Order: sequence, then structure tokens, then C-alpha cells
Amino acid sequence: MSTTSTTAPTGSALLRGLDRVTGSSLGRHQTAVLRIGLSFAWVGYLLREWPNRRELYGPGAPWSWGMARELTGDNHAFTALMWSDSTVWFEAVYAFAIVSGVLLMLGWRTRTMAVLSMIGVLSLQNRSVFVGDGGDNVLHLMALYLVLVRCGQVWSLDARRARARRPGGDRDVTGIVLWVLCGLALAAAQLLMDTRMTWTDRGPLPGIGWAAALWGLWAVQALWWLACRRAPGEPRTVLDMIAHLAHNGALLVIMAEVCLIYATAGWYKIQGSRWQDGTALFYPMHIDYFSPWPSLSHALAASSVVVLLLSYGTVAVQVAFPFTLLNRRVKNVLLALMMAEHVGIAVMLGLPFFSLAMVVADAVFLPTGFLVRLGAVVRGFVARTRPFPEPGAQPPGPGMGSDGCESSVAGRAVPRAPSGRT
Repeated sequence: MSTTSTTAPTGSALLRGLDRVTGSSLGRHQTAVLRIGLSFAWVGYLLREWPNRRELYGPGAPWSWGMARELTGDNHAFTALMWSDSTVWFEAVYAFAIVSGVLLMLGWRTRTMAVLSMIGVLSLQNRSVFVGDGGDNVLHLMALYLVLVRCGQVWSLDARRARARRPGGDRDVTGIVLWVLCGLALAAAQLLMDTRMTWTDRGPLPGIGWAAALWGLWAVQALWWLACRRAPGEPRTVLDMIAHLAHNGALLVIMAEVCLIYATAGWYKIQGSRWQDGTALFYPMHIDYFSPWPSLSHALAASSVVVLLLSYGTVAVQVAFPFTLLNRRVKNVLLALMMAEHVGIAVMLGLPFFSLAMVVADAVFLPTGFLVRLGAVVRGFVARTRPFPEPGAQPPGPGMGSDGCESSVAGRAVPRAPSGRT
């Protein structure tokens, strides 16, 4: 009897958990912060390096086009810049990366822009793999994960359009035109470029080439549109459950990735003699490349106590962070310390985009209640500064999601994920 009574609550908890991960997309606000912050960091970096773009990724780069082609032929990294070595093509890809990043940040056609922004990130970073830093690695990984995440459900133009749309409304001509243009561009890249994408190898996953991945994503967009308009019953429900699973799975991978970054960084530091004796931060403060404010760097480096505390504190925070996820309050305190650490890195070492990328990655662990309140503050500030009220700012219709489709599971409306603390 005791075994039965113990098994029943366990089974009930598993069913509730399964219903939650298949019936709602968790972390809507956290993934929106990821979308906005990572896109802002990427676009900001590209704009800052605009005068140097040809020396970094283009025809004037020390890592020549031929060398990059040979390397990508060996490691099978994807980059559209290998399709042509012309300057015009490079400028087009660079501008494409900026525009797609801005549109993703705004949340316009988020699903499509996530794929296009990923293409821009991979194309530039894989063209010159030796000019980046740790922040580029974070952007590289997150650009892949954002393709699977429903990151436009809040704080996006998609969400605003969904609020203004009524069930059974417009035919979404813009979405259809965008889908057709993407298909034509993909077909041209597949048929006309010298370096063609493969179907079964050299792709993002074993056995899946980039041709299969990109054409598959393109086909899924059409299937989703058809299900929303033509089959709102069980087919739509099944697709919605798959989308929830993909979102929640990708979100779990993102969280695990952040923990892995900090754990490996902390444990590798422990093995270094300079970190063990507490002098590790003394040396970069005397390197010109990492000293945008030499007087401030020298002032901090002059205090052995400050250097010791910062060195040991960095290691302690990074090693401890994955374990603090077991306690919400301790986790929130450590999150604040880690974000403050990255702000210090941005100011002291002159690495603003690396720090911004890491702060945004940390934000996936922020409490939902805090993000909701922060969004309300920003929304109130914008409302006070806007001369006219926002058109169509009424509450969303029942069951309407950011994709404009009525969200349902097993024929019933799905409540939004609770906005309690994470």
C-alpha cells in the first residue's frame, strides 16, 4: 500500500510536468531578453567595426578568402561569404547581418528573422575565426538556439500585431511574400553558388546538411501557416505541442550552456598558479589592449588587497553559480554579483560586447516577476514620452499567441505560463 501511495503522487507530478512542457512555452520574458540583448550586442558590434569590416571579414582581411575556404572545407563550417569572393557580395552579407539583427531585436517576423540572423552570424564569424573573443562564442551558440525558441511572444512587434488581430482576421500577405522571397533566395543559393549546401552531411547536426536544415525550416513555416488557417483542430494542436517541446528543450540547453561556461571557466582558473596566489587580475591591468582607462587600472592594480579579492571572488562566483540554482534567493544574489562582474570587465578591460553577451546570457535565470515589473516600468516611461497613444493597444484576444494563431492543446485554450518567480 505504501508503494502505491508513493507511486501515485510521483506519477501525478510527472503528468503535470509533461502537461506543462507540452502545453506552454516557459520563460517567455527571459527568451525575449535573450532575443533583444543578443541582437543588440551583435548589431552594436557590427556598427562599431563598420570602418574595419573589410579588414576583419572582407577582401582586406589577413585571413584571406582562399585560406578561409580551405579551412571551412576541412571543418565544414557554414558561411555564405564562401559563395563568392567579390567585394559587392561581402558588403551585401554584412548589411544583411545588420538588418536581420535589427529586425530580430524588434521582434518583427521573429521566426524568420531568427533564421536569417543566424545565417548572418555564422557567415561572418566563420569567415574569420581568429578575430573573435569569448563573446563571439556566446553569440555563435545563442544564434543557433534562438532558431528553436519562441522568443517573440512578449516585447516584440509580433506580439503587438497579435494583440491587434482578431481571430480569423487578415491573410497575412506580408508573411506570405516574405516566405516566397526566402524560398527563392534559398533556391538561388542552392543552385547557382559555387559552394553548394549538402543534404546529409556538413550541417548543424549529424546526418543533416545545411540544405536539409534550411529547407526544412522553410517548409515548417508553410506547414505552420496551413495548420493555423486550414486545420485549427488536432493538427494545429500537435504542431503547437511540438513547438512547445522545441522551445522548452532549447531553453534548457541554453541554461545548461551558461552553467557549463561558468563551471569550466571557474575550474580552469583554479588550476592556474596566478589564480591560486590571487594575482591573476594584476597582469591584464598592465596590458595596453585591456586598459582603456590606464589611470584607473593602475590605481586598482596598486592595491594588492583589491587584486586578491577580485581574483578570488571571480573564481568563487563562477564555480559556485551552477550549485546556487538549487536555492532561488542565493541564485538571485549571485546573479547580481556576476552581472556586476561583467560590467566591471566592460569598463576596466574594454570588452563591452563580450560583457553584454554574458549579461544577457545570465538574464535567462532572472525571476519572471522582476522582468514583468521591469517591462511595466519601461512601458510606462515610453507611454509618458509618446505624444500619441499606441494604436491597437488592446488586450489580446482569447487564446491568441504572438504568431497570430489561437493556442490550444487537446481542443482547449492553453493558459499563459505563470509569471511567478523562477
